[in-house]
Amino acid sequence: MNTQFTEPVTRAVCANALRVLAMDAVQTANSGHPGMPMGMADIAETLWRHHLRHDPSDPAWLDRDRFVLSNGHGSMLLYALLHLSGYALPMDELKRFRQLHSRTPGHPEIGVTPGVETTTGPLGQGLANAVGMALAEKLLAQEFNRPGHTIVDHRTYVFLGDGCLMEGISHEACSLAGTWGLRKLVAFYDDNGISIDGDVAGWFTDDTPSRFEAYGWTVVRDVDGHDTQALDRAMATALDADKPVLVCCRTTIGQGSPNRAGTADVHGAPLGADEIAKTRAALGWHDEPFVIPQPVQQAWSAVARGTRLNAAWQRSFTAYAAAHPELAAEFLRRQARDAAPAPSTEAALSAAGAAAEGARAAVATRKASQDTLQFIGPATPELLGGSADLTGSNLTDWRGHRPLLGKGTGNHVHYGVREFAMSAVMNGLALHGGYRPFGGTFLAFSDYARNGIRMSSLMKLPVVYVFTHDSIGLGEDGPTHQPVEQASSLRLIPGVDVWRPGDATETVVAWREALRRVDGPSCLLLTRQALPHAGNATPRLESIGRGGYVLRRPADEQVVLLASGSELGVAIAAADLLAARGIAARIVSMPCMDVFERQEAAYRRDVIPRHLPRLAIEAGCTALWWKLVGEEGDVVGIDRFGESAPAGALFELFGITADAVADRARALVRRAAAADPASSCRPADSSALSHQES
Repeated sequence: MNTQFTEPVTRAVCANALRVLAMDAVQTANSGHPGMPMGMADIAETLWRHHLRHDPSDPAWLDRDRFVLSNGHGSMLLYALLHLSGYALPMDELKRFRQLHSRTPGHPEIGVTPGVETTTGPLGQGLANAVGMALAEKLLAQEFNRPGHTIVDHRTYVFLGDGCLMEGISHEACSLAGTWGLRKLVAFYDDNGISIDGDVAGWFTDDTPSRFEAYGWTVVRDVDGHDTQALDRAMATALDADKPVLVCCRTTIGQGSPNRAGTADVHGAPLGADEIAKTRAALGWHDEPFVIPQPVQQAWSAVARGTRLNAAWQRSFTAYAAAHPELAAEFLRRQARDAAPAPSTEAALSAAGAAAEGARAAVATRKASQDTLQFIGPATPELLGGSADLTGSNLTDWRGHRPLLGKGTGNHVHYGVREFAMSAVMNGLALHGGYRPFGGTFLAFSDYARNGIRMSSLMKLPVVYVFTHDSIGLGEDGPTHQPVEQASSLRLIPGVDVWRPGDATETVVAWREALRRVDGPSCLLLTRQALPHAGNATPRLESIGRGGYVLRRPADEQVVLLASGSELGVAIAAADLLAARGIAARIVSMPCMDVFERQEAAYRRDVIPRHLPRLAIEAGCTALWWKLVGEEGDVVGIDRFGESAPAGALFELFGITADAVADRARALVRRAAAADPASSCRPADSSALSHQES
């Protein structure tokens, strides 16, 4: 081990510290991507040592600059930066790169590593998250800054590569960033010309600078990504721009490696001991693996500078709070990641619930959702809604909303036809803090947003997705627009709460639970067609919040009908038909299977008794319902694509009518009675059945 460091601590030496840490960690793990960290080391040194405003001793400082590694496979670059800057990420964690329960996972994960702002890996989504963060900064600054008191004033920086730009989400999100004029967003493009398959010239020939100029970005072209003076000039341009900025940096992947630099071989595999030794010699680095000389460590440390910047901001905020105490309190309330809804929001939700129960009107749940927004929108300043060009169909606006158009500000976002970007931008808004974002589209198009929804759940972000036109009930638009598998598909994502309310009251509760939730996303699946109010004399608001509850519990019950959404009304009508034939049916409403399954076992058994035959009804794929009805039960649903026809004709075609459900329920009762003539599910009045049925 070399304990005497005699070389001057130049910027090149500091960048080389990043390179050696990256190649050593990947080699030790025998897994990872050393090429990008080695290629972007000089860019990282320029940004992190000379421009980034952050405090390693307080990673959650509210006015810090945000840094997003969109090309997240190069995670060792970020881990090396965090370690060297002074975050609580010791060298032992770098040695455990990609190992079980380490704080240095294969791709950056928020909540695992201090200083990581978002979970990245799926290419392009980090860039879109950064757009959301920059939008949050802009809107918060407009809302809270006052003359003489600037408490929101930071930038969002992004590293990205060819893969991020090939992904279509980059177009969606960067087009929005230009339209919104997000001048504090700065992206550094690692233009190394290499991806996993090799030289990208065979499949990526876009004129990227012109593309971004067309979006309305400032583009800094042809920057030598290994020339610190050129990088300094590019930074000066970026900091002076009045638009979002793309800095196009020509780099060599694996810079420093004598035999692997500039090739796909260094993209996603260890260099090997021999090549690492040669690289160390080429870089003039004489220390053993994972050894950073103290002078280099000191040159990298951002603790003292970060503490000063943070303390200066705290003094500014103290002055702001003295001048504007109510604004300061509201700012802090909204920045808390685990904040419950404000009392004003809870009061608005209670009023919305009372209105829905009082009206007992037949209404489409998408309209019931908008009716709820009429209450909670004005009462919830952090609510930031939107739609992917379907505002008039999703009904995501409310009276008094302020549309966000062009470079202006507002609290209702027109995302355009950009479902994927909408989901990822909302993730960025939630990550930044200060807003509770929600966005809408048709349920069938949740597939466009699906990976963003998955990332919402992976990061435990309280994003609300409003998905309308939730079944064949949308009718004539046909199978391209009729969701069949989407409800079940969303339920399969761990941590997502999928709410499919059956009337206006359940819709209010779905909103209430989504806004109360702080540890993950919620999806609200809403109808185009009007649904009857379930109409029950007993209080329902708290029962609904448990995800599943008994709506009707008759004496001498013989069968259980479970339903969600529009099929709740079908179940009620079927139960009435059964009652006329002497068969008493319990009705269980299941607005959120995910929440119901988190209830204690005793409650679940009380709601869905095992001794009774069970029939589930949902206008969608049947598979997930079998776990609730059991092998002896039955499911009425749709396991094929729909057709173009009026909604009523489609429900008839697929057997999702009161008559058809009643017939299926009678068959279940008959089968259960035949299996055990003495059981409690035997009809009370056997004369109501035919000789064979009894």
